[in-house]
Amino acid sequence: MKNSGIAWVCALLAVMWSGPAQAQQLQALARLDGGASAITSRMSGDVDIQLGLTQGVPFRVFTLGDPARLVLDFREVRFDGVDREELVQTDRITETRFGLFRPGWSRMVLTLAGPMRVSSAEMTTDRGDGSAEIHVLLTETTAADFAARSGSGQGGDLWKVPAVAESAAAKTRPLGDRKIVVAVDPGHGGVDPGAQHQGLDEADLMLTLARELKEKLILSGNYEVFLTREEDYFLSLQGRVTRARAKGADVFLSLHADALKEGTASGTTVYTLSAVASDEAAATLAEGHERSDILAGVDLSQQDDLIATILMDMARIETLPRSEKLADHVVRGMADSIGKIRARPRLSAGFSVLKAPDIPSILIEFGFMSNPRDLANLNRAERRSKAIDGIVVALDAWSIEDAAEARLLRK
Repeated sequence: MKNSGIAWVCALLAVMWSGPAQAQQLQALARLDGGASAITSRMSGDVDIQLGLTQGVPFRVFTLGDPARLVLDFREVRFDGVDREELVQTDRITETRFGLFRPGWSRMVLTLAGPMRVSSAEMTTDRGDGSAEIHVLLTETTAADFAARSGSGQGGDLWKVPAVAESAAAKTRPLGDRKIVVAVDPGHGGVDPGAQHQGLDEADLMLTLARELKEKLILSGNYEVFLTREEDYFLSLQGRVTRARAKGADVFLSLHADALKEGTASGTTVYTLSAVASDEAAATLAEGHERSDILAGVDLSQQDDLIATILMDMARIETLPRSEKLADHVVRGMADSIGKIRARPRLSAGFSVLKAPDIPSILIEFGFMSNPRDLANLNRAERRSKAIDGIVVALDAWSIEDAAEARLLRK
């Protein structure tokens, strides 16, 4: 059944990649930020190319002759609203063209006023919000040297630069032979306090809980742990996942509490990812968390293109069941540790922080701040300690089971 599903996906990709009409329908994940981009020249005659992207992507750089051109290929970038005249501020570049090159790839072509060579090409990525900056330096050279260096890899210089996230060493699934790397994500922060009740902010309560959870996990000796945010500052939803991946996280735990304007809901709930929320309350809650980025002015208009979505879904074939098992363990662990939890403690919703296709991820709602008992429990160190004990026990059980399954799959 799995093989037939993969075959169907491959067939769909073949259809989508069959011609330019399909390519024009793609929507890139990354976008060129005109305000953070400029192509300028130095007194020496060298040309600085600085391109700001909303997200790091793999790219390559090379030169072509007749006429002399610099070519930059990107793993699909959108150029919406970029003004060519504002971008190019040097007469060393006589013409600029950019757009979709082929399905999944975009191209920028700069026609050069004379022969130049690529002296350096690099990308730096902001670990907080995932944005990136590409810097390419062009140096004047002779016509003969330019000719020798030019060509898209066939005898010419080809600078291949992966995105930071892709250049990191591949992390294998834990086999029980090393510590588990856990990303603990205290929800909200900074300009986004999250739920508020009786003068208390969800962001502050979750940061306290996250620090305590980190300490207990480290003391157990089985885990390496880091927090996506260490203090009360804003971090985008995308930035949280970016940090988890950059740190090589094996598990992602997002910590939250909620508050209702109406009703008397109480107790802990554990969420996993689903395109369709398991109930109306879950859908409403997901919408509330997504608004966190809107409140901070983060651009949420760029959606995953269809191909990227399909590829991520294929990665989730393995990851999502692992997330489900982790959630089940956490429910059992917390129920044993703190006693009664919600009648329906396992739900699903489309939270952005659960969308990393390669990291088992769950979101834990530690009750409702609008419920007096839940709020009191969140404020009591003893009660928090019991809840954390349940999570530690759950992670211990899950990691043993997950490693056993991984070893079996490798045989």
